[in-house]
Amino acid sequence: MATTATHVWKPSVARVLVVDGFVPTPRGTPAVSKALPAWPAKDPGDVLDYQFDISPALTGNDGDAVATLDVNISPANPGDLALSSAAADGARAVLWLGGGHAGTTYTVTLSIGTQAGRTLSRSVLLPVIALAAAPSLPTSLQTEGGASLVDENGQALDLGS
Repeated sequence: MATTATHVWKPSVARVLVVDGFVPTPRGTPAVSKALPAWPAKDPGDVLDYQFDISPALTGNDGDAVATLDVNISPANPGDLALSSAAADGARAVLWLGGGHAGTTYTVTLSIGTQAGRTLSRSVLLPVIALAAAPSLPTSLQTEGGASLVDENGQALDLGS
């Protein structure tokens, strides 16, 4: 007789970003605008967990944790990237994201509130690429430069010929 297996969910470490910008800088150092952080690309058919860790912002406040999440995704048209669910795991915001159009890079903006009343807002890029699509193969014989080989009548030599 089969026994139903119980599962322990462990978030993927491949899709964790840690908030930066909380390192002290010397007085008089000009602020430098950094490029937005990015999660690894996903396929439009994937529904995956993405994490954003704010523990550097909570250093020295051991009891503080994520209390509220507001997630905004841009662009937001039909068929675009969508939030399936959101959760908090201590100092980490965990988002389950699915869908999206191949060739589009989405901006996911998280507004996080903590139990102690802190608020933090950051944007993260998420590129969507057709990773599951099989590469298209040539239908005719080709040269190294990609030009089709033709017969004496100018017809492309078919791979099946």
